[in-house]
Amino acid sequence: MVSSDQKTTLPVLRALTVAIVAGLALLGFTVPASAATSYAALGDSYSSGLGAGSYGDSGSCKRSANAYPKLWASANGASLNFLACSGARTPDVLSQLDKVTSGTNVVTVSVGGNDAGFVDVMTDCTLGSDQACVDRVAEAKAYVNGTLPGLLNGVYTKIKQKAPNAKVYVLGYPRFYKVPGSCNVGLSDTKRAAINSGADTLASVTSARASSAGFTFVDVRGVFTGHEICAADRWLHSLTWPVEESYHPTANGQKLGYLAALNSAAG
Repeated sequence: MVSSDQKTTLPVLRALTVAIVAGLALLGFTVPASAATSYAALGDSYSSGLGAGSYGDSGSCKRSANAYPKLWASANGASLNFLACSGARTPDVLSQLDKVTSGTNVVTVSVGGNDAGFVDVMTDCTLGSDQACVDRVAEAKAYVNGTLPGLLNGVYTKIKQKAPNAKVYVLGYPRFYKVPGSCNVGLSDTKRAAINSGADTLASVTSARASSAGFTFVDVRGVFTGHEICAADRWLHSLTWPVEESYHPTANGQKLGYLAALNSAAG
């Protein structure tokens, strides 16, 4: 049975609640509903999951069921718009953004390595001398410092336009090698150190541009430390077959490396 005091109090509480919500709205606040997360995963092979297997019917894009976007979406009950594609450069990510809707509230993106000539660097360092490798890495670093910032700015600007209310996470790349490490064949430590320095330059530039755009940079170098090529428990393929999977994260690299770093950044 409801008492007369309760009959009086309940309408008052309802009215007070409505007034509070209306007041918050006037101040620019909203009371969140239990809306599902709409998540767009953009970028290159490090976001598509090349190297992690289980590509389904994604063709040359190599979108893996073990890639961090799939794992994050599943863990968070998010609706995933999986657009990342192996080989993507900044113009390709701009095209991916054409398929992003304004209701998207989470975006991840990795891009820049292919623009900087990652494949050419690894080819030249594998086939050439130590000095040829050092010189090719220096060329790539000059591109990253001089040309890539403007390309990244263009991508980040379009992300803001297409998903103005989204929380955006820009994921970087790991250092490839533990130097010195357990590898006693393959590239010299000089070459390995040069390649790592290229990853550091790319991280520095990408982090600065992401921060300038108001995005969160997710630096994966720390979480991959101790799990690089030449480490005892590596999460990266060395030169492997199929060749396209070389120098890409394994399934553990996606789960224990990329996903873990994203979870840490996203809180």
